[in-house]
Amino acid sequence: MSVSDLDPVPAVALLARPGAARERLREALAHADVQIVLEDDPMTLEPQALHDARPQFVVIALEAAIEDALERLEPALSAPGLTLVFDEAELAARRDGWEAQRWGRHLAAKLHGHQQVLPPGAEDEPTLQLEPGRPSTPPVPKETALQPHLEQARSWADDVPADGLYSPPAHLHEPIALEQALAALQPVLPETAAPVEAAPEPPPVPAAAPSVFTDHTAWSLVDEASDAPAEPRAAATVAAPEPAFDTEHLSLVDLDATAPAGSRAGALLVLAGIGGPDALRRLLAALPSGLAVPVLVHMRLDGGRYGNLVKQMARVSPLPVQLAEAGQRATAGEVHVLADDIGVHAAADGLYFQSEAQGISIAALSAEHSALVLLSGADLAHVGPALDLAAAGAWVAGQVGEGCYDPAAATAVVAAGMVAGEPQELAQVIAARWGLDDDGDAA
Repeated sequence: MSVSDLDPVPAVALLARPGAARERLREALAHADVQIVLEDDPMTLEPQALHDARPQFVVIALEAAIEDALERLEPALSAPGLTLVFDEAELAARRDGWEAQRWGRHLAAKLHGHQQVLPPGAEDEPTLQLEPGRPSTPPVPKETALQPHLEQARSWADDVPADGLYSPPAHLHEPIALEQALAALQPVLPETAAPVEAAPEPPPVPAAAPSVFTDHTAWSLVDEASDAPAEPRAAATVAAPEPAFDTEHLSLVDLDATAPAGSRAGALLVLAGIGGPDALRRLLAALPSGLAVPVLVHMRLDGGRYGNLVKQMARVSPLPVQLAEAGQRATAGEVHVLADDIGVHAAADGLYFQSEAQGISIAALSAEHSALVLLSGADLAHVGPALDLAAAGAWVAGQVGEGCYDPAAATAVVAAGMVAGEPQELAQVIAARWGLDDDGDAA
């Protein structure tokens, strides 16, 4: 059996319009050691031609001009066992030098199903990987190695001085209990001692008249035998009327109105980056058609083409997908794509979007009612706030597996004890916690 049989070369189809983006993607695939079975313009490609090429992966250069073409190719792109890899055409055309090499290594790792994304020569660098579990049992020393020491200790045993400073007398012994110690202090009477005669009983004392000092029933704090007669009290005690309980003005308290701001500001926040479109596509496609919380998606795109991302995810998501706008309220059961300058703030009735130069702030979410998922390419700066939110009660998870191009942030939260899984597995957990049944009730 040859090496090629053990590790077959992946079959890849490249769909991109002619231009610089297509050339950059072709160069990356050439260095990735794959077989390009089809390279064509999606504007003119027929679905049957893509199906006949039988690729395992399809690399697509996304741009606004091919959106209608992708809808036409949807039957072929949705074939089982086919993995889609998306890249922004504008970014691919500008990518050069170290950035192009880095992206090419991530692409090769995706296509070959491994996690090696370091440059050549850095594969053998030792890394410290902490693993959970009990430490290994130390080796048991061999008896032959201890035998000389045991013989030496036995030969020296007679020379070891004993404790001879105190030797208790033979007729004394230490009590073992408090009762025995007290009994040892009592004098012992001789057995031959004559019994003591009982003393004659004294004659009965005649009963005396009760004394005021001994009869407590006659005691009093006030001298009732005073010469001055007490004035009679003519004031009659007026009974106060009992308050009447008015039941005509009772009402139920609106618990939602008295709830603190942010108690209903829960959301599912999804953070992604390099390789994020594919992971986000698999996550949203596996979600149910109803959720008790809104889904917020933040994925940095250098080109800022968030409208294209909305259209792309709307094709696979059972939930409505829309672009978040400042002043709009986050709606439960809908997916809101956040641009780089859109943040959120908590109000009494939920989350509202607002213009924010720094973008989304994890600390603005309600920890008790929120969830956070870090997919491939999530920013490392979000790891600290994510763990703080988890410590306050939020559900936090990170992506693992072959489809994770840039696993730094996701691996960091998983190493801290958070939930780990493929995007589809994380979607199943989310559906079990925040999904709605047919009647609209939480699962």
